[in-house]
Amino acid sequence: MTADRTLLIHAFAETPEVLTAALRVARHSVERLGPTAEVQVVVQGGAVRGLTVDSAFADEVSATVTEHHVRILACENSMQRVGVLAEALLDQVGTVPAAATYMAEQQWAGAAYVRI
Repeated sequence: MTADRTLLIHAFAETPEVLTAALRVARHSVERLGPTAEVQVVVQGGAVRGLTVDSAFADEVSATVTEHHVRILACENSMQRVGVLAEALLDQVGTVPAAATYMAEQQWAGAAYVRI
């Protein structure tokens, strides 16, 4: 099914603890917006460290993707800055070259935006 609405949740912080709030908001949004909405969490800054296989947040990230169908995207610029390799990311996590550019493009296409 194609999404008729998209919600971008921007998780921007230097510590991965921001993921707890962003993932909770994403799960609740899926429940409230219904199956025709797409929910994405775009992670920028040092918080990308929380998207790795050895992160304390790995189980929560994986469950949010698989059980709630939330799309999780890491900013490649942030990954490079903090030394996170693509191979270290959880399999369920995608990437975008630059979070700000990606989010601008998505908003121009009609997505709603929330910053956590």
